[in-house]
Amino acid sequence: MNIYLDNNATTPLAPEVLDAMLPYLKGKFGNPSSIHSAGREAKKALEESRETIAGIVGAASPESICFTGSGSEADNLAIQGAARALRHKGNHIVTSAVEHPAVLNACGALEKEGFHVTYVKPDRTGMVPAEAVAEALRDDTILISVMHANNETGTINPVPEIGKIAKERNILFHTDAVQSLCKVPFTVDELGVDLLSLSAHKVHGPKGVGALYIREGVLLKPLIYGGHQEGSRRAGTENVAGIVGLATAARLSWEGLEKETGRMRAMRDKLERGLLEKIPQIQLNGHPTMRLPNTLNLSFPFVESESLLLELDLKGVAVSSGSACTSGTGEPSHVLLAMGIPHEVCRGALRFSLGRENRPEEIDYVLSVLPEIVERIRAMSPLSA
Repeated sequence: MNIYLDNNATTPLAPEVLDAMLPYLKGKFGNPSSIHSAGREAKKALEESRETIAGIVGAASPESICFTGSGSEADNLAIQGAARALRHKGNHIVTSAVEHPAVLNACGALEKEGFHVTYVKPDRTGMVPAEAVAEALRDDTILISVMHANNETGTINPVPEIGKIAKERNILFHTDAVQSLCKVPFTVDELGVDLLSLSAHKVHGPKGVGALYIREGVLLKPLIYGGHQEGSRRAGTENVAGIVGLATAARLSWEGLEKETGRMRAMRDKLERGLLEKIPQIQLNGHPTMRLPNTLNLSFPFVESESLLLELDLKGVAVSSGSACTSGTGEPSHVLLAMGIPHEVCRGALRFSLGRENRPEEIDYVLSVLPEIVERIRAMSPLSA
């Protein structure tokens, strides 16, 4: 049996998405910047995709959508682009300690250029309090970046409240919505954001394509220089097939959001209840209710997560210990550590994240094999004595 429960890392490409992409990988191969018929055909697909994404996030204009090569690039364009464009107004940025590495490392790069960054700590549930963000603001603060939903715990942050604070102080506000797109409903106006990052491969679209919503009037310094593509905000010939895939995947996920939300939440809750009942001394990492409907992060004390991952993999079950972007480092999750979870408990954390292809019988299978795995590894561990 092959059970994939690592959908926050990436998702399988939906068949409908592949079908929509194929024409632009074959006969419709034109460059959207060319003025002949092949170019115009590609340009039409590009702009239709832009309209689709704008509609899903509630953007006032399709021109607010800038396509990128990934969610990470969208984060970098938002943070580095905004900071450099606003340097004449100040050099202070506020973000959180539980952001994706794309945000944290972008901020780290800016610190080397002389910017000051405040990393707000979350509470024990992983939520970044709006009042803590407000307290971190200074007269020279030019940008706030706080993610909508955390990729490891699924905890949903009070982005609308932070957005109100940012608007009152006339500070630019960015949110990384890569994990929340089409998992919880939102619009950019409801969130109160000026910049919002998206990615295709988290919603059963292709890897290597993302998008950044840029509110009208917001100026960014580009990261890539070249031609005038994407309104001169991101040079380079657009990945038309990938962008069509992003739009198709987002549309399909948006249309099925309500049904899929309920279905995934039911499976997640069944998995959570079953593991808590069957395995002693485990704990939930993340907010009990304010989290993504597909995400469950649990710590198994006295067990190394790597051992659990390998044993589950042998049983045909794929899960993760946290963000795929930091796997292989050997270090505990920066997200869980920032939440105040002890180092030894962090090292036994597993993240289960569901997608459209998961079925209830797969949850039953995990519940049948994981308790025995944990019991066996704990019996061999000197830490559990």
